[in-house]
Parts: sequence; C-alpha cells; structure tokens
Amino acid sequence: MQGLIRFFYPSRGSRSRITSAEKQLCARGTALWTHIRCLVCRGKLDPQTLQDRDWQRTVIDMNGIEVKLSVKFTSREFSLKRMPSRKQTGVFGVKIAVVTKRERSKVPYIVRQCVEEIERRGMEEVGIYRVSGVATDIQALKAAFDVNNKDVSVMMSEMDVNAIAGTLKLYFRELPEPLFTDEFYPNFAEGIALSDPVAKESCMLNLLLSLPEANLLTFLFLLDHLKRVAEKETVNKMSLHNLATVFGPTLLRPSEKESKLPANPSQPITMTDSWSLEVMSQVQVLLYFLQLEAIPAPDSKRQSILFSTEV
Repeated sequence: MQGLIRFFYPSRGSRSRITSAEKQLCARGTALWTHIRCLVCRGKLDPQTLQDRDWQRTVIDMNGIEVKLSVKFTSREFSLKRMPSRKQTGVFGVKIAVVTKRERSKVPYIVRQCVEEIERRGMEEVGIYRVSGVATDIQALKAAFDVNNKDVSVMMSEMDVNAIAGTLKLYFRELPEPLFTDEFYPNFAEGIALSDPVAKESCMLNLLLSLPEANLLTFLFLLDHLKRVAEKETVNKMSLHNLATVFGPTLLRPSEKESKLPANPSQPITMTDSWSLEVMSQVQVLLYFLQLEAIPAPDSKRQSILFSTEV
C-alpha cells in the first residue's frame, strides 16, 4: 500500500540545513502517516480487490484538523521492480554503460557529484544514507541531473545533505539492471554462502572483477566512499553493517521479480520468506566487500578513478 499526504515546508533559501522547527514538522508528519496507515489497515484491505485500482482519496477529521489522504495498493513485486526509462537522454533508468560512454567518464557524473557533496559536509551527519531526505528536493535533483542542468551543483549546495544522499540511492535503485548485474547475481548469492573463507574470497573477488568495467569502477568508487563514511561511525552512527543494509538491496536487487536465490527443494519457503532471504543475502554480499581490507586488483584502475581528471 502506498500513501500520500501533502505537507508544505517553509522555504529554506540558501540554508544548507533544515531548522529544528522543520525537523519537528517532518517528525509530526511521519507520526501522522503512521497513525493513518494503522487506521486504514484495520479495515483488512484485500490486496486482490485493490490491485490495479486508481488512487483512493478521502478526508479524515483528526481533532478538528482535516487531513487529505490518498491511498493506493501496490504489490511488493511491482514496487520493487526496476523500470527502464523510456528516455535514454537522461541518467535515471538508463544503463550505466550508456551514461559513462555518453559522458566519456569512468564513473557517472551524478555519482561523483553526490559523493563529493556528501564528503564535503555530510560525513558527520547522524544517520547519513539512513535518514530520508525531503522527497520534493530529491525529485528536483533527479530532474536537474536528467536534463544536465548546469546549476545542479548550486542546487545541491542549498539542499539538506540527506536529500543528496537520497538522490544517490535513488539513482542506483532505478538502474534498469543492478550494479552487480542480473547475470552475476545468483553467483554472488552462492559465493557468499560458502563456508570455506579461502574459497569464498577467491569466488567473490573473481566475480567482482568479472563485472563490466563501468559497473566495477563505479562500485569501487562507491565502496571507498562508504568505507570513509563508516570511519566516522562514532559521530554519524553509520557502521559498515548499517551501510550494507541500506545499499545492499539497492545495488544487488535483480531487475526481475522472480527469486534469483539457489533453490532448495528440501526446504520449501513462502514468497515472504524468499524475499527476506534475498535481502539478507544482498546485505551480506555488500558487507563482505566493505569488510575486506583491500581488493588486490585492479589497484591501477582504482587509482585512476580517484586521481585522474578524466572521471
């Protein structure tokens, strides 16, 4: 089920951080939506009867306050499905190799810009990457990157850093194919389940280095960034495990809704259990690479990303 409640926030102008009053408004909005969602769910809505219906709009009176509410049921399979963009001129929903070729870069511009801004002023932000940014800001940045707006860096400097983190997550989430690719995803799931640490490391590294160049270089760039974020864990409260929980499904979730995990006929599981196991596997794969002290090769490629002016 999806829901929408419209809240209007004061204009932030050139301020880079939201005020305590705005944070309280966000918190009240979240609490309000939780309360309303509970009221709606008490009706035990049947997914089958709601599927494919339009948004249902209603007004709820809460202690003299009228809340305009829109509710629509969307199945998990549909809401998590990767949807390629019809317009190949932008960056969201476009294959990463297409974007890097068009930009003549090794790592997409949007990834580099977001990482740069977060490292400039967001490394000590509590809950960075876990705390949601304002949806309207994220959508504004998405539109700006899609049309190659020259003022996007100025826009970013005026927005809350959580919106920038949200934009980066949204970019990876909307890739038509995951960064780890559909082809190799089942192999990563099998590799992370190996019990022999030597065999696991050999398998996982070989798989990683088999990724297409644009995917590999972008992942190495992001991996180094996430490790630097975790170095500030005492301040930002984002450990390697927290970061893996946030980014694992975003980077690995396959484009098709069917399960990609190896089947085990002796242990039949429900669809919900299958989905939970997939998420756990995705988190563990990313956590494995985050915890590796170093990826032995390709060091030369990694250095070229970090220090070359061609990225």
